[in-house]
Amino acid sequence: MEWLEGDRVRRESWLPVAALLFVGLHAQAEEAPGPHGRAEATKIIADLRRVVAPEGTERTEKIRIGGIDQWVSVRSRDLRNPVLLVLHGGPGWVAMPTSWYVTHGWDEFFTVVQWDQRGAGKTYVANNPATVTPTLTVERLNADAEEVVQWARATFGKEKIFILGHSWGSLLGLTLANKHPEWFHAYIGVGQAVDARESERRGWAWAMEQARAAKNEEAIRDLDSLAPYGVGKEPIALKDIGLQRRWLNFFGGAAYRRLDASFEGAASNLSPEYTDEDIRQMWKAEELSVEKLLPAILTADLSHVKRLKTPLLLLLGRHDRNVSATVAAEWFAGVKAPSKKLIWFEQSAHEVMAEEPGKVLLSLVRDARPFAERAGDVAPVHPR
Repeated sequence: MEWLEGDRVRRESWLPVAALLFVGLHAQAEEAPGPHGRAEATKIIADLRRVVAPEGTERTEKIRIGGIDQWVSVRSRDLRNPVLLVLHGGPGWVAMPTSWYVTHGWDEFFTVVQWDQRGAGKTYVANNPATVTPTLTVERLNADAEEVVQWARATFGKEKIFILGHSWGSLLGLTLANKHPEWFHAYIGVGQAVDARESERRGWAWAMEQARAAKNEEAIRDLDSLAPYGVGKEPIALKDIGLQRRWLNFFGGAAYRRLDASFEGAASNLSPEYTDEDIRQMWKAEELSVEKLLPAILTADLSHVKRLKTPLLLLLGRHDRNVSATVAAEWFAGVKAPSKKLIWFEQSAHEVMAEEPGKVLLSLVRDARPFAERAGDVAPVHPR
């Protein structure tokens, strides 16, 4: 019976603590539910994802790239893990402010670097637009991307890193992988762009097909006004691109079974990395990037890349019409690489990382990270 008495004493000793805890929780419950504004919401998110591992880091910083200040964020639970540099799409569709949701868990397996490109996001805010705007060219951004890769390799002491390019960023990424294969464990293309004009033509044709099937007279009329769309050598006018995208998005070509990708963009408002001013300026920056870069981007054609000297991994949304997944798959079928794999995302269109984030993480860990493991570029496994 002595053990019963001891158990009773132990239980009674915890009663005051439990009572205090209950009172505290009850008092919180009686308060107006929060968060009360963006500051409280971002603090909650920041606390949830805080890196506390002694071997890790989380920081957001300016680095000097291409003669201007450009912003990067770095998150890692263990800096001995391989570096994964993310090249966002758009142009101007920054990935850093949505990374709290989209890349959740990546930092357990990689040192993840997000970069706000020239004229986009925090980098736009950090510089005088009058100085930067004349430098917004595809050539300059390709050069910036090379510098960022070199910065990452030197900063983290890595001979090779992973590079992941989404949409417009996939043009930057594929160009880098083709030009400097010695820098990379593997190239990862998400919503891969290859032949931009052909992608535009197929997107228009699909949107028209959907409009006719739905008997949507407004959509048919708008799309018909663009015909023939995406032909010739001249860049497509921005107003025509916008009209094509309006209906392509409406029928689910950008985000599967959604009218547009605004659900992802709205997540930027909860970014711990972004200040209120960053949020205010973000869409202004995207508008500038689109104006200065998009027509030129949509003349790009990398279908001449027939052989890569680095492993290739493509993550494609089955329903992606914004950047045609079928064009990317056709290119993938013919390209030669030391290793290549195409993974289809059946519940996604163009916003694969936001639409199926769990499968993206699984794919990165299962299909990309082993290249670094074989090279010894991972943190050691701690015995249990």
